[in-house]
Amino acid sequence: AQDLANMSPEEQKNALGERLYVRIQEINPQQAAKITGMLLEMDTPEILNVLEERPTLVAKVEEAVAVLQQHGNNN
Repeated sequence: AQDLANMSPEEQKNALGERLYVRIQEINPQQAAKITGMLLEMDTPEILNVLEERPTLVAKVEEAVAVLQQHGNNN
C-alpha cells in the first residue's frame, strides 16, 4: 500500500476514496459513489479506522444510506 504519510492531503483523500469505494461496493453497489463521497468528509484517521474495521464500515454505510433516503424524500 502507498504510504499515506508521504502524500498531500488531497492525494490521501484520493487513495482513501479508492479503498473506501471498493469496500462500499461490496455492501451497497447502487449508491457506492455517493456513500464514498459522504464518508470522505470524515477526518483521515477516522476513515482509516473505518477501513480497518468492517463492522464500523457497515454501520457508516447504513448511516449514509439513511441520510440519502431522508434527502431523497424531501425532494
